[in-house]
Amino acid sequence: MNISQTATATGLPAKTIRYYEEIGLIAPARAQNGYRRFSPSDVHKLGFLARARELGFSIEECRALLALYEDQSRASADVKGIAEKHLQDIDAKMVKLAAMRATLADLVSRCSGDHRPDCPILADLAIAQGGEEA
Repeated sequence: MNISQTATATGLPAKTIRYYEEIGLIAPARAQNGYRRFSPSDVHKLGFLARARELGFSIEECRALLALYEDQSRASADVKGIAEKHLQDIDAKMVKLAAMRATLADLVSRCSGDHRPDCPILADLAIAQGGEEA
């Protein structure tokens, strides 16, 4: 398969596929003319990477997961450890996002949104980290 066929098959942009090759996640064969030739195994790996990225795994986590996937003597505990750490990171982000949402919802509810210039949203944004207006 060439890169455009592989992109269609995996749903990944050709630019992403080239990047994954550049950073060593995949290593497609090269034809005599220098064009990439993707094997079914390459396409499968790219699908694996696409799904892992959809779940928010970092490139380095993807690299580790792919290595474990290809290692038939792997311990599933190693895979689970990576996934548990990622899940903890997601949970921490969700807590931060919930706090951000609560703050922003409060500010939006306090803003009258009329013709007057006073705005609690801008007032809050103008407060420096130390609690003083900038």
